[in-house]
Amino acid sequence: MRKLQIPVLLAAFLIILPTMSSAQEDRSETYRQLKLFSDVFERVRADYVEEVTDEQLIEFAIQGMLSTLDPHSSYLNADSFGDMRVQTKGEFGGLGIEVTMENGFVKVVSPIDDTPAARAGVEPGDFITHLDGEAILGLSLNEAVDKMRGPVNTDLRLTIRREGSEPFDLTITRDIIKIRSVRNRVEDNVGYIRITTFNQQTTPGLKKAIEDIKAELGSELKGFVIDLRNNPGGLLDQAIDVSDAFISQGEIVSTRGRVVDDSQRFNAKDGDLAEGLPIVVLINGGSASASEIVAGALQDHRRAIIMGTRSFGKGSVQTIIPLGLNGAMRLTTARYFTPSGRSIQALGIDPDIVVEAATIEQQETTGPGRREADLRGALDNPNGENGLDSEDATDGEVEAHALSEAAEQDYQLARAVDLLRGLALYNRRVVN
Repeated sequence: MRKLQIPVLLAAFLIILPTMSSAQEDRSETYRQLKLFSDVFERVRADYVEEVTDEQLIEFAIQGMLSTLDPHSSYLNADSFGDMRVQTKGEFGGLGIEVTMENGFVKVVSPIDDTPAARAGVEPGDFITHLDGEAILGLSLNEAVDKMRGPVNTDLRLTIRREGSEPFDLTITRDIIKIRSVRNRVEDNVGYIRITTFNQQTTPGLKKAIEDIKAELGSELKGFVIDLRNNPGGLLDQAIDVSDAFISQGEIVSTRGRVVDDSQRFNAKDGDLAEGLPIVVLINGGSASASEIVAGALQDHRRAIIMGTRSFGKGSVQTIIPLGLNGAMRLTTARYFTPSGRSIQALGIDPDIVVEAATIEQQETTGPGRREADLRGALDNPNGENGLDSEDATDGEVEAHALSEAAEQDYQLARAVDLLRGLALYNRRVVN
């Protein structure tokens, strides 16, 4: 009954003081609501069909209070808070393998380069059946991943089943593994950079990706495709840094909270890692939050062409507030606005060029077709050529077959590369 003493005393206090100021009346109403909560808490604890701990009831109550404010405010218990910190920091103690679950076992998608798993000889397609002699069967993927992560310099014994071989054991020593949020490759003479999330590894990864692409293509580099499709967002400061990498001056984003004095503006510093080369940013309905900050900033500064479909439309900022040993709460504290003052909350970023996701199929032809040169008595061309220099005349043929297989199957990416090719060709002819 000790838990009920405070509400009971408060109720007695209210009876003794019937006349109160407005502020006192507000407090009185708060106390009445707290007594209501206490009554419900006691009734659930005493009469619910199954026993529920006090800790669970308090956690459920806090989660309900926060989650009903908006879709992005929530309570993080100690475990969830730890997982969130791993995701935002972008590194953890582990083995270095990308995995999925298949037939109840953990299947290796691929080992990450230069990690303990790669050095130990783990291969794509391997099945992990046991961890330290305990069967994985029956565990969820998250539970299995939690067991594989752990303190740096500790050992873990994996039992691996590989096609064509008998099951065997590998003992691997955990090390610091960095989550790779940026991937890059070259598509013809275009640099393709894919950003999957915004964590503490994103800005260093972006800089390295640009350096690698420049080193590979040199003066042949025509521009960059920044792929933000299905990127759910992440850290605000990383979105600002990524935008700043391509913008030399002006505002990147502003945030405005409940108190006017708490508004903030973030401005670009001098320097453009792309050195003025054209940029196409790909977005879709899965591009949210930090992705939209980058797309909105580059669009408003006319630094990039935004291509794809409308983004998700999450225009709010969440602050993580630690609660000691009890985890943390994620609370919406501000809205953000693009440099032109746009709020994209619930509206999203509209692309400059709408390109829906699609598949490309080769059209069947009914015959070889006929051209002017096939007609009987067609006049000869007095020049003997089409008027383009040899470089221009061969570019189209070479570039048409230069995309990777992945890009050929990705209609939106193929259109982005085509656009950069066209811009490069146009600029070259204007200069000439």
